[in-house]
Amino acid sequence: MADDPQSTYVSPLSSRNASTEMQEIWSPRRKFTAWRRLWLALAESQQHLGLPVTVAQITELRAAVDLTEEDFVRAAEHERALRHDVMAHIRALGERAPSARGIIHLGATSQDINCNTEIPLLRDALALVCVKAARVIDALASFAERWKSLPCLGYTHFQPAQPTTVGKRAAMWAYDLSLCLERLEGTRDGLRLRGMRGATGTQASYLALFGGDAGKVDELDRLMAEKLGFPPDATYLVVGQTYPRVVDAFVLSDLAALAAAAHRMCNDLRLLAHRKEVEEPFEAEQVGSSAMPYKRNPMRCERATGLCRFVMSMAQNALDTAATQWLERTLDDSSNRRLSLPESFLAMDGALDLLHNVSAGLIVHEAMIRASLAAEMPFMAAEELLVEAVKQGGNRQEVHEAIRKHSQTAALRVKGEGLSNDLEARLAKEPLLRGVDVGVTMDASRHVGLAPRQVERFLDEVAAPIRRRYAGRLSPPPSLRV
Repeated sequence: MADDPQSTYVSPLSSRNASTEMQEIWSPRRKFTAWRRLWLALAESQQHLGLPVTVAQITELRAAVDLTEEDFVRAAEHERALRHDVMAHIRALGERAPSARGIIHLGATSQDINCNTEIPLLRDALALVCVKAARVIDALASFAERWKSLPCLGYTHFQPAQPTTVGKRAAMWAYDLSLCLERLEGTRDGLRLRGMRGATGTQASYLALFGGDAGKVDELDRLMAEKLGFPPDATYLVVGQTYPRVVDAFVLSDLAALAAAAHRMCNDLRLLAHRKEVEEPFEAEQVGSSAMPYKRNPMRCERATGLCRFVMSMAQNALDTAATQWLERTLDDSSNRRLSLPESFLAMDGALDLLHNVSAGLIVHEAMIRASLAAEMPFMAAEELLVEAVKQGGNRQEVHEAIRKHSQTAALRVKGEGLSNDLEARLAKEPLLRGVDVGVTMDASRHVGLAPRQVERFLDEVAAPIRRRYAGRLSPPPSLRV
């Protein structure tokens, strides 16, 4: 049974949802290779600053940066004995670079290695999320442009309200996502390294190594930042044993906001699918229900909302961790963050791929949209009819009362008897509306306000800059496994 892959739990985030790219970012190989690159960079920097680190030692470390399968086996064996993952990998690296064994991790604490690895991982994961959010916005913008002028029934409280347009509604979804993208980009660009700060963040071990020369301690921080691909001053100024855990709260809160915007869009599409107005793609051989062959369930939007709900819940988790750090640090963050950070990104990544697939393939049922709007349009036009009648000399109060009575009678006919809405015919016969072209006021395009223009402004002022920022990265579209 131990060798049977079907007898071992596999996270659905990896098997069903998250992309290869996001899984690679959070993979053991990426993490432990980063550790080895960091140990190499530390040795190089210490040699540059005059510590007794030899060229031969650095050469051995450089040759051992890429982990072999044997390295993983040896590290696992060491960890079973030591109960400490960083020390286990130091031992495994020392076996590959024996002449460097004595200077590996010199002056460092585990979080000098771990924290300065995690920040670049967060940056890379945020960058991928930003690209995927931009792809969804791009797809929705194309959809909004195509349908910017098609009137549809608007809803407030999920009750019929003033008309809007199909494109305006899509632009609304995309604009929410664009606000989240702006926040994510700011968080990504604002990330800093912990720096080489030692056991409690005081840099005492490095100060001792450099004989009390604080300038060399500061220079070590700058050199390491540059070697890790950050500006030389991109380190947090005051830290304990870890980088500030409120940073994780910033990251997961921004992911949660993106998840909420995505969830809202998917919920809207599920409601519209019920109305038979707009649907997500449905493939020729896709099955909606094992019992009901006719079903066309909005499976992708449902799946995305489930993933988004998970991401949203992780924001509170990160706040709890940040709030319970206990002076310079407590270790109960470690086991939690091994789950909350990567899995939040894996879930959001999967949700965004689903959203792009849906956004790029939305199906619009114009006939149903027009029918839904026509059934309510006589009620929507009542205010314009009232204004036009008064313009022609009618008494506002009398006209208002006549329209109210006709509206109530028509509504009772629809809701009480299940018949069609005959309000337009009733109003056309109303003596107080003589001279008012009732039919013209029923033209839905007269009631959508500036919706088409708002779409155009969104395309010019929001979508176009996003498309320029992510030029060359908006395709190819992601493929879904299920």
